[in-house]
Amino acid sequence: MRQNKDHTISIIIPVLNEEKILGSVLNNLKKTSTSGKVKEVICVDGGSTDSTVTVAKNYGATVLGSRRGRAKQLNFGAKHATGDILYFLHADTLTPKNFDLQILKAVQDGFETGCFRMEFDTKNPILRFFAYLSRLNYTLCRGGDQSLFIKRELFEKTNGFDENYLIYEDTEFITRLYQETAFKILPDTVLTSARKYREKGWLRVQFHFAMIHLKNYMGAKPEELYQYYQRNILA
Repeated sequence: MRQNKDHTISIIIPVLNEEKILGSVLNNLKKTSTSGKVKEVICVDGGSTDSTVTVAKNYGATVLGSRRGRAKQLNFGAKHATGDILYFLHADTLTPKNFDLQILKAVQDGFETGCFRMEFDTKNPILRFFAYLSRLNYTLCRGGDQSLFIKRELFEKTNGFDENYLIYEDTEFITRLYQETAFKILPDTVLTSARKYREKGWLRVQFHFAMIHLKNYMGAKPEELYQYYQRNILA
């Protein structure tokens, strides 16, 4: 796979009390990047009270402190990133081998934004089915767990993540990106933790996420989505 000699990638990870899993994610990034074009890994901390910041620094990441809220943290990381390609990654998601080359190749082919397909770290057949749908190029099949790459120019043009959203910020942003340009689904898969499903029950979580999608489609405001999430998933 040819490398683009001009582009560089800034990886941005929002974190909050992720000491148990962050080290393996950062270690995996080193193992799966091969181009030398990953300029930096930025962990944007929303006020962790555990050893998250220490773990991030021990693995060579740049740590920035930000106001809590994933959209706020993602935008803050993007503001301070120096690469011309921004790659947003969750703190519990593992990248595939040569992920950086795949992103660079997509940009070289003219795509300004896109994501990977996704797998959950579980054999649950229902979750495996929903993960399978991530290969389909429709907004309904998108989510932040699939990670997101985007050229800086497009990120700035579209004003980044909407900080009014305390949840659903990924899907809201990606929906706007679909309206702006062609969205690329990369052929490989990221591996995402199903920990929330294990903690709360896969049927409960999947049902309420579906309701959040429906509420958003019906025009619910960001605060209404978050209140629903608090009552039915966080509780």
